[in-house]
Amino acid sequence: MRFLLDTEQRAFAASLDALLTAADTPAVIRDWARGDHASGRALWSRVADAGVFALAVPEAYEGLGPHPVELAAAFVELGRHAVPGPLVETVVAAVLLEGADPGTAKRLLPALASGETTATVAPEGAYALDGDAAALRISWEPGRIRLSPGHGPVHPSLDPARRLTPLLPGGDLLTLPAPPADEALTWARLATAAQALGVGLALLDRTVGYVKQRTQFGVPVGSFQAVKHRLADARIALEFARPLVFGAALTMEPSDAAAAKAAACEAAYATARTALHLHGAIGYTAEYGLSLWLTKARALRTAWGAPDECRALVVSAGDRRR
Repeated sequence: MRFLLDTEQRAFAASLDALLTAADTPAVIRDWARGDHASGRALWSRVADAGVFALAVPEAYEGLGPHPVELAAAFVELGRHAVPGPLVETVVAAVLLEGADPGTAKRLLPALASGETTATVAPEGAYALDGDAAALRISWEPGRIRLSPGHGPVHPSLDPARRLTPLLPGGDLLTLPAPPADEALTWARLATAAQALGVGLALLDRTVGYVKQRTQFGVPVGSFQAVKHRLADARIALEFARPLVFGAALTMEPSDAAAAKAAACEAAYATARTALHLHGAIGYTAEYGLSLWLTKARALRTAWGAPDECRALVVSAGDRRR
């Protein structure tokens, strides 16, 4: 089977890549990590104007979706440029709010689609991503969601640009007539997998460029057989993950999304380790741009389901089909 994005989907991804290339995202990431959200909000607005968040919101609520394949293509580019903010969480919030009463959905969803509102989502009692930056904070319990009135202190994470906060108790409680928990988790894992794929591709591209320039014994280190093998292994893992990501976007089956997340996040993490090894000591420094992608690859690996959890879901789904 030959599986490729169509012309419009490729053009959409290319336009988003061009937008983000011109945005100087490393500077935005560093501002965001310091708690300065001005440049990040400006970038968020441009991403929203491109239609990214509207892809998860139905047309009935001023969105464009649902269009999971296009959303996956967009999140590959967001990961490639390491865009900060509660990107996946805003998508999850949109899916959850579709299951709320029509009045609440009509009040909240258009602002998510347009980018006017950012959202974060966390299971009850867990830390939320970027709760200090999100305008809409959702505490998610089985069968209901709560609109938290605020957040607690910011806690550091492995990725400085992923700022973690507890959500304050209280706030409006929304009972969902048909809780879309599985659907929301499937969207979360699909978007995370696509984001991780983009992170891995960026790490590979940067490393290939670096080993062509770095020399030992008078020749580029990229000419060494061992270096070629490491880079080839990274490329194979990422290219194996790609069809799983877009295949999951076609089926939107929970087990397919779990398989895509496990494959893409493990491929990105393995590529990060290869990138760090081949860059040498410079790769460890926070000042060098590579670190912005290295830390994100590690953080995404366990976001919305650790690898073992995702693999267990895939195995159990296979057992049920027998």
